[in-house]
Order: sequence, then C-alpha cells, then structure tokens
Amino acid sequence: MTTDILVIGSGAAGLTAALESKRDNIRVTVVSKCYPTNSQTCQAQGGINAVLETTEDDSIEKFIEDTFIASKGIASKSSIKKMCQSSKDIITWLDDIAVPFSRDEQNSIAQRKFGGTKAKRTCYSSDYTGLKILHTLYDQCIKNKIEFLNEYFLLDFIKEDENIYGAVFLDIKTLEIIKIYAKSVILASGGYAGIYENNTTNSSFTTSEALVKIYKNGATLSNLEFVQFHPTAIEGSNTLISESARAEGGFLVDEKGNRFIDELKPRDEVSRAISEKLLKNEKVFLDLRHLDEKLIDELLPQEKQLAKTFKDIDISKELLPIISAAHYSMGGVLCDENAKTSLKNLFVCGECAQGNIHGANRLGGNSLLEVIYLAKKAGNSAFQNLQRATIKEDIKTVDFEKSIENILSNENIINVSKEKKEFGEKLFKSLGVFKDETSMKTLLSYLEELEQRLKVSTIEDKSRVYNKSLIEFLEFKESVYMAKLIAKCALERKESRGAHFRSDFKEQKEEFEKISIVKYEKEQDIISYEDAV
Repeated sequence: MTTDILVIGSGAAGLTAALESKRDNIRVTVVSKCYPTNSQTCQAQGGINAVLETTEDDSIEKFIEDTFIASKGIASKSSIKKMCQSSKDIITWLDDIAVPFSRDEQNSIAQRKFGGTKAKRTCYSSDYTGLKILHTLYDQCIKNKIEFLNEYFLLDFIKEDENIYGAVFLDIKTLEIIKIYAKSVILASGGYAGIYENNTTNSSFTTSEALVKIYKNGATLSNLEFVQFHPTAIEGSNTLISESARAEGGFLVDEKGNRFIDELKPRDEVSRAISEKLLKNEKVFLDLRHLDEKLIDELLPQEKQLAKTFKDIDISKELLPIISAAHYSMGGVLCDENAKTSLKNLFVCGECAQGNIHGANRLGGNSLLEVIYLAKKAGNSAFQNLQRATIKEDIKTVDFEKSIENILSNENIINVSKEKKEFGEKLFKSLGVFKDETSMKTLLSYLEELEQRLKVSTIEDKSRVYNKSLIEFLEFKESVYMAKLIAKCALERKESRGAHFRSDFKEQKEEFEKISIVKYEKEQDIISYEDAV
C-alpha cells in the first residue's frame, strides 16, 4: 500500500498533523492501534494554555518566563517563545472548528489558573478539554476525507540509509502483515509513561514500541529520564483527577485535615510532597467539600463522576483519597522547531516528541498547546517534504511472519499480565518520584534478566484472529527495553532537576544544565549531553 503522508497515531497530535498536511490530491493516511477517540488525549482534562489578551496580570513574556522556569533551564527559549506567541492563534483555530470551550459572563473563552503560572491562562471545556478537542479534530478529519486504518500495530519502520520510507504493521484483527510506503512519515504515537503498569494514569494503549522501533532505526532520543508524576490520581485505580480540581480551589490535606503544600506549585514539587506522606504510610486526600456544589457540577463534572464510579465517593461531601502516578513523558524523539528529526522524511509531534519546550518539568496546560503547535509544524513540514521525496518499495524488511511464528511456537509460556504487574511495581519503586543509584542498578539487572526470558517465551493463546495477547506480549518486550533506556539516562544524570529527583544527588548541578541525548550505535545505547537549541 502507498500513501503520500503516513501519520502514525490518532490522538490530537496525529489528527492535527493530518489536517495540516491535507491538501487537494494529497493522500493522508492515519494508522493507529486503537480508535481515535480512545487516544491518550482524553486524559488532558483541565485545559490548554494561551495568552488571549495582554493585561496587567498576563502577557506573552510572563507565559514564556513561567514555561522556562518550569523547564529548570533545559529548554529552548526560542522554541518556547514561538509556541507562546502562537497560543492565541491556536485557540482561535480550535474555536473556529467548533471546540466547545467554556465561556465566562462576557461570553469570552473562560480561563483558569494552573500550577506554576502567574495568571489565569488555561482555556478549558469544563473538565473534558482534551476529549472535546479530540472529538472535534476527528470530525474535521472525516470531513476532509482523511483515511483511517484502526487497530494496526506498528512492527517496524521501512528504512534505507538515513531515509524513512514507510512502516510495517500487524493487522490486529487478522494478524496480516501490512507494509505502507509513504513520501513523508509523521510519528505521533504518544509517550511512554504508560509502561508504569498499575502506577500510571495512562490508558493501556499508551506504550513505547514506536519510540523503541524508531530509536533502533537511528532516531535520536532525548530527556528520557524526565517522567512527570501527576499529584492526583484516585487511590486504588490510578484514575486521573485533573489539575482543574485544584485550579478551582481544591485542597490537598493529610489524615488530620491539614494542608501541607501549596496546591498550585509545579507538579514535581506537589508530587514529591504527596509521595513523602505516602512513603510514611500516611494517607493524602483531595478536599473539595468547601466548594459550591453548583461549581463542581458545572466545572468539574467528570471528576465528580470518576470519584463516584471508582471510589463511590461524593466529592462535594467527602474527602477523596489520592496518590501520585506516572502521567506524562517529557522525553522523546529529538526534533527541531519544524518537527524535523535526525532521519530524512520523518517528522514527530505530540508526547513522543522532544521539541525542547517542556525541559525537566511540563507546566499543566502546556501539553495540549505543544501538541497542537508542534503537530501543525509537523504537518506543514511533511507536506513541504513531498516536493523532494519519493516512494521506494524495493527495500528489504524483516520477515515478521516468521518472527511471529517463532514466538507462537516457543514452549516457555509466560503470564504477561503477572509479569507486567511486577514490572510496573519495580519501575515505580526504582524509577518513580524518587530515585537512587543502588535501586536503579538493581532494576537494570532485573530488566536484563526479564529481557532475556522474553526472547524465548510465548503466550498461551495461539489463535490467528484478534489475538490481543500477542499484541500485549509484543508491547511488553518493547516496554522492557524502554525502561532500560530510562534507567540508563536517569543513572547518568547525577543531580535532581524537575521531575527527575535523586535522593543521592538532591541538588541541581550546573554541569547538567543540558538535555540528555541517547543514540543506538553498534547495538549500544550511547548517552551524551547537549545544549537545548
């Protein structure tokens, strides 16, 4: 199969990039292992940042300053400036395509204050912002006749020299191998925080195989050690409770009902304060009882429903027990300001991209903005690339039919669900909110052993139709490799900076005021540091 532009991933990044690259007579194909409205964008509940008007309280300059301060000095001021300057245009575009933003009394787009910011600049749609944006983008893609291939699992990229010419997929429904050749490829596959099994707010679809595959094909990865832990997930289910709950006045309290942290400090600080309590076997609660019930029903309906569904708690009358959970990955495929990567014909956007904007700690509300901003860059760059790129179908690829046959014919059956649970617990303990050298080295030894076992293991289900167990197994193998990369990068960064906190190196060090770089060379992971540009 051939297409002009292949988009891998159907969240807000993939859909925006597809819309931006679509022109008359240009074929754009979006391929995803889930359906678009199931993507991780749904978890971006609280809002999207923008300076809509310069006032005494807010300006583009203050927005830039807040974002750079949160990055802890390892982001590009140039990239941040361009994103912030584009924020109003992005909101205007989303409004024009009918994203149903909440409105204030003057019928202007309503804004709330998020943590780490100086002003109310987070635009929102109740507490369903990501979901509303996602559905609107999907409607626009259908309107613009963009092609979708859903439930396709990425197996590898088609590469020759330093050029990407497409990708190889497994049709999840039939286990048929599908090759898609393209002139331009946009990777928008999401982040890797979902590998923290049972300790993450991410959906089961958010795994890391695309990042591992493109890494092994020569793409440069960066800042993998920076995984953001969200302060408020429901205890027992890891279901996200949006920062909007604190933005609207919610308190964080201990077992005695005392507030112990400024709720609107940057997320890394709030998560550490909560985790310190939890490590002492103390419970932490989100307290919304003092808020007007009408406000909760109007601005926090999803949070109210989630608390009732997963904990049988009415947040207008009861305390909600919460924990911190892996939420967002600041690292990813390194790209420039136009979403171009180190490989020709490959562009990247969304949470799988490292565009030198978030640095060591993302501001709440900046994820959706960066997703749309960089996706527009990726879509435009992919379109411009069509002028010089060609379709090349004579490239030899791995015999994946034989590879899958080998997996299914192995005799050592492994319980993937059980292994993933242990894997997630070890990750959270050693690569969680707090880290140290001893625990990370122990984790690496475990991961090396697990990786070797998986090479000779199989699954119980041998069916050739809709074998979700096989997909889970393939995902898990790459999650283990990604965990190794995160641990190696975290070990090398001998300091604490933003979301990366080491109990054995608690201070921020000037020598590490750089982004981390990891490259795959001669089957080795090579880590270095560079200035953010």
